[in-house]
Amino acid sequence: MGQPEQPRVRYDKRGAVAHVTIDRPHVLNAMDRRTHAELGEIWDDYEADDALRVAVLTGAGPRSFSVGQDLKELAELEAAGLAAPSTFGSRGKPGWPRLTERFTLSKPVVARVNGLALGGGFELVLACDIVIAAAGAEFALPEARVGLMAGAGGVFRLVRQAPLRAAMGYLLTGRRITADRAYELGLVNEVVPDDQLDVCVDGWVADLLACAPLAVRAAKEAAYRSVDMPLEDAFYHRFEWEERRMHSADAKEGPAAFAEKREPRWQGR
Repeated sequence: MGQPEQPRVRYDKRGAVAHVTIDRPHVLNAMDRRTHAELGEIWDDYEADDALRVAVLTGAGPRSFSVGQDLKELAELEAAGLAAPSTFGSRGKPGWPRLTERFTLSKPVVARVNGLALGGGFELVLACDIVIAAAGAEFALPEARVGLMAGAGGVFRLVRQAPLRAAMGYLLTGRRITADRAYELGLVNEVVPDDQLDVCVDGWVADLLACAPLAVRAAKEAAYRSVDMPLEDAFYHRFEWEERRMHSADAKEGPAAFAEKREPRWQGR
């Protein structure tokens, strides 16, 4: 009997932080069907595990976050007649709903971009809440160059997160975006020298963990859900995680800790 295949994704829980690493450096962390299936299980666990409060998503090795879909696997499936025509979304495919379609994922995800983030890799980045990039990182949606579509939300998210004219230029040509340019466009929170990437990510994670868990989840939900609402409607909408925060012990603990000049003791309930 052959040796069992190694996991495509490493999932390490370190205290309240989930470290999710796409582990296929020999193919620049391209994502095949099995990778997506493993990621789907990981996101299910991350959301369900009350001990976890922040996830950090990255790719193995120094060269690539992820170059997106494994086109070699796709070509093999096409040749075997096993690849159905696809468009937006991943319904019916391994790992559904993928991170790009987990619209109700309430916990924050930090992207640690250590190299190339192309195609589906860039779409993963766009689906994260905080993005930290190494100075040598590059981003692109090159699907048009290979007859495909940025169907994991890249088309929709890029025009929402960058100025329209800039977004259209990158979508229609597949041109690459440097880390500094991505910062200028507001697509990343911070760009740091490659050897400072982990220190910077750790700082953002520490700041997230210093905040009340329910307040973070409530802010994330309200921000995303209200983007397309008229401002007045947003004020009067009832958001699930805000309802939980409002009536939580932590809503009282924060002001009490401030008044008593001590660190808050968050309960997350």
